Amino acid sequence: MTTAMYPGRFDPVTLGHVDIVRRAASLYEEVVVAVADSRSALFSTDERVALFSEAVADIPNARVVANYGLTVDCARAEGATVLVKGLRSTTDFSYEFDMALMNRRMAPDVDSAFLMTSVEYLVLSASRVRELAGFGLDVSDLVPEGVAEALREKFGNGNE
Repeated sequence: MTTAMYPGRFDPVTLGHVDIVRRAASLYEEVVVAVADSRSALFSTDERVALFSEAVADIPNARVVANYGLTVDCARAEGATVLVKGLRSTTDFSYEFDMALMNRRMAPDVDSAFLMTSVEYLVLSASRVRELAGFGLDVSDLVPEGVAEALREKFGNGNE
């Protein structure tokens, strides 16, 4: 059985992130989403884990955990032998390529796999979603329903 890990901050989780989990879940027996702890995140680690868990509740072979350390250490602890990363552009590839090489150096038993984003999510990013929501714009077509509600609550702007 191959377990894959999809690591990231996911602040907040977007429909692009959910799409990567769905696609990875069709390739691997289990997908563990590892939400990285971050003191600078808009949502707490626990909030992000809960939001992502709700977003992938219909994917039976996906689960979400908090990650408080190195990604490769979390992967080993969860039994993952593959790190799945989503790529939108050559800029993403350059960053992720370097990270994959460092991860491989630290954990030769954990490999990296890259999934190209679906076209409809090409310009979607969590930072853009935060910015738009902060300006009071409706982001419900960019994020799962629970995340849209959490953003409305966080920014107190009552987007409908």
